[in-house]
Amino acid sequence: MTGPVLRAREWCGRTWDDPSEETLYGLLADLAPTHRFVVVERLDRRPRGHHYMQVYLNDDLSYRVEYREVGADRRFWAEVPRPSGLLAPQPVAGVLADWTAERPGWREALPWRPWSEEDGPDG
Repeated sequence: MTGPVLRAREWCGRTWDDPSEETLYGLLADLAPTHRFVVVERLDRRPRGHHYMQVYLNDDLSYRVEYREVGADRRFWAEVPRPSGLLAPQPVAGVLADWTAERPGWREALPWRPWSEEDGPDG
């Protein structure tokens, strides 16, 4: 495949192709009540739009992390408590970096639950 493998998209629509781990960390660190989410999509998988990880900042400054693989039954989410200290937005940044690099262990890093209609808006 020629072209980017990953695309990160901020709440405002700004995108980064093949973002580095440092860029991803910065995007997560910049989340705030006025700009709440970042989506990273795999562009090397088909169908497009079905392979992504999304991070959303909740009102209490905790994170909701979702990932999807092809198929409605392959969508999961986890809540990550509000971070404290200088390590914010860990562990979310580590999970996202591991997912983008396809390193083992990211699936075990958070308490993933199957996503259902009751869990929130589709998107």
